[in-house]
Order: sequence, then structure tokens, then C-alpha cells
Amino acid sequence: MKPFLVRLGRMLKTAEHWVSAQLMLAILALLRRLPPEKALDFAENAARKVGPKLGRHRVAMGNLRQAYPDRKPEELETVASDMWANMARLAVEYVFLDKLFDYDPDAAEPGRVEVKGREIFERVRDEDGPHIFFTGHLGNFEFLPIAASTFGLGITSLFRAPNNPYVADYVHKTRSSSMGKLLASRSGVALQLARILEDGGNIGALVDQKFMRGVPTRFFGRPCQTSPLVPKLARQYECDVYPARCIRLPGGRFRLEVEDKLTLPRDDTGAVDVDRMAQQLNDVVERWVREDPGQWMWFHKRWDIR
Repeated sequence: MKPFLVRLGRMLKTAEHWVSAQLMLAILALLRRLPPEKALDFAENAARKVGPKLGRHRVAMGNLRQAYPDRKPEELETVASDMWANMARLAVEYVFLDKLFDYDPDAAEPGRVEVKGREIFERVRDEDGPHIFFTGHLGNFEFLPIAASTFGLGITSLFRAPNNPYVADYVHKTRSSSMGKLLASRSGVALQLARILEDGGNIGALVDQKFMRGVPTRFFGRPCQTSPLVPKLARQYECDVYPARCIRLPGGRFRLEVEDKLTLPRDDTGAVDVDRMAQQLNDVVERWVREDPGQWMWFHKRWDIR
């Protein structure tokens, strides 16, 4: 009886995933019929109304209260509302990536997307050896590998696939068509990334997600666990590590910023200190979030420790 119940549970879960994925894809297909600006405005307005009614809103508000204990409740609600708007726009922007990304290095005037630090992209492109770029869930972070490819700089991006396999398949196909090589974060991915770096390639990673059994660190003054993957790869391959972020600007515009390479902390032997570098990555992302808190995903259970 038990094996049957297990199979039945799996079948019901698969059916639930399929139905929810079809609903999401149908909504995105309808939105794609609209001009990008109208579709994005519609998604933002809907998210600002629906987001506060979701359970994750309570998580976001709890995180915001601890991050900004001196702010008034209405100020934190504004940040949370901006967060929901940002996440809704990000979701819909997937279907318009080919129309929204208009960066042209040779253009006299900036378009929808501008790049700050293009000389770093160009320098890295012309250098031998491996490099690591890292970012956080800010603005439309998906534009960063697209911008790199504009300069002829190939980057293999590490991403966490959605739990829904049908949504994951859609996201992977959408990303792959415009961003180049992608690797899903799963067992064995560290070895794949190591091979890329060993061959002198470049990788990109998001570093602001919780990681069970990760390195003990702090984020906004609170204990959390951080993946040691990027620090361990930097330690093993002695490669330069560059911060990069996307900032959402008024009027549906974006600024991509690439900062100069980090000065990595080292231990007594001269090797990269994994624990201290994990904290260094958190400090960079925290600085970004503090500059524009409405563009980060406060509903993420970043501070869960098990």
C-alpha cells in the first residue's frame, strides 16, 4: 500500500506542477501580445496589489524590520511594494529579452540599457586565464551575461533551477537562447565549473542565496550560511573575481555596472581565505542592497539556518 501512496503522491505533485506551469505560460503568452511597456506596467501594478496578500510578504516584512529597525512601518511597506514590482517585471522581462536589451557599444547615445565599466569587460576579454563574475538578485541580473557576450566575452552562468520542472525547462530555454552557456546548480556542478576555469574560461554566479551547511557569515548583521563554492574556486585557480550588478532605472531603463576586481583576503600561507571571502561577497551584495533595497528579494529566507 505504501509504494502505491508514494507513486500517487508523485503523480499528484507532477500534475500540480504541470497545471501551475501551464497557467504561468498562458499568462506570459498573453502579455507577449502587448507592447513590452504595457505588459511590464500591468505586471507591476498587479504585483503591488497581490504581493502584500501572499504569505511571503510576511517573510519580507520580517526581514525588513530586522534589517532596518529604525524605519517606520509605512517605509518598509514601500520597500516591499517596490520589491514585488521588481520581481514581477523580472518575470515578464523573460519573454521580452530580445526586445529589451538594446545595448550598443558603438552608439552615440545610451538606449534602454547602459553599461558602466565596459573597459573591464574589454580587458578581461583580452586577458588569458580564468575569471569569476558574481552578482545578486538585483534589477534584471539576467542582462549581465548578455552584456558580456556583446563584448565577445563568453561566460558560463550558474543558476538555480525553479522547483517546478516545467517552469525550469521554460526558463532554461529562454535563458540559453540569449545568454549562452548555463549550468544548473545541482550535484556535480562544482566539477563542471572547475573544468571551465581550468581551461581558462569565465564563470558567473549569484551569491546571495541561502546555502544549507554553508560557511557561517553575516548579512545585514544577522547570521546566515553562504555557499563556499566561489571562494573555493578562486582559491584553487587563483583567478580574479569581479562584482557586477544590474540597477533598474526610472523609465524602464537599466544600468549594468562592473566593478574592478576584488582584493581577496588570504590566510597565513598566502592562499585565498574561503571563510573571509564568503563574508566579503556578502558585504558587497549588502552594499548594493542598501543603495536600493526595493530591488532585492526580501521574501527569500536568506537567514534560515539548519
